[in-house]
Amino acid sequence: MRATEEPPGSLNLKAGRLCLEFANTADWHASDRPQESLTSYSELVAWSRRVGTLADRDAEHLLQQAARHPLDAAAVLEQAIGLREAIYHLFSAAAHGLPPAPTDLTTLNAALAQAMARSKLIPANGTFAWDWGDDDALDHMLWPVVWSAATLLTSKELRRVGECADERGCGYLFLDKSRNRSRRWCDMKDCGNRAKARRFYRQRRIAIQKDARRDQRPFSQQKEKRR
Repeated sequence: MRATEEPPGSLNLKAGRLCLEFANTADWHASDRPQESLTSYSELVAWSRRVGTLADRDAEHLLQQAARHPLDAAAVLEQAIGLREAIYHLFSAAAHGLPPAPTDLTTLNAALAQAMARSKLIPANGTFAWDWGDDDALDHMLWPVVWSAATLLTSKELRRVGECADERGCGYLFLDKSRNRSRRWCDMKDCGNRAKARRFYRQRRIAIQKDARRDQRPFSQQKEKRR
């Protein structure tokens, strides 16, 4: 598994970066009741398959390994969720201009040390690239995620990380690629559309209240106003 930055179009990444896509594996992440999608090791493998960090053959191999070592697979799932939470909180803080929590940075640094211990340089098109070894490791799908997070945190693109502004706690993270960094929503058809509808009904309610207050004025005042 090659440890490179995510070139445009190379992975199925709606959020713009692999680490942000991983952070979004919990829905309503900023609410009091986030909804978990990584409910089993097989779901972790399926997610990696969908985003393109695991080939079908590698995914099947890991599932076979997990079936032989269920306790190890459960430990990796717990590790993955802990890493996911640290990545989410680090980038959520960055999106709001807040300092990182030391515990989140410690979690990511520990995972980065483990990932880099398994990395190696290989020839690639006349130059060199990082590559991950040990395809039997049940957690090796996490290593490119860790690499992605470290790369984004140390890049100028960090200031383009945004979080959905939905007031109910959507929490979706994304890389804002708009020219003036004006993106506010996970999707205009989803949270953006609901916010638009709420603004419309709020403005309509205010207008109705103003009309009601005007109609309640004494008749003499209404007559004076018409003059």
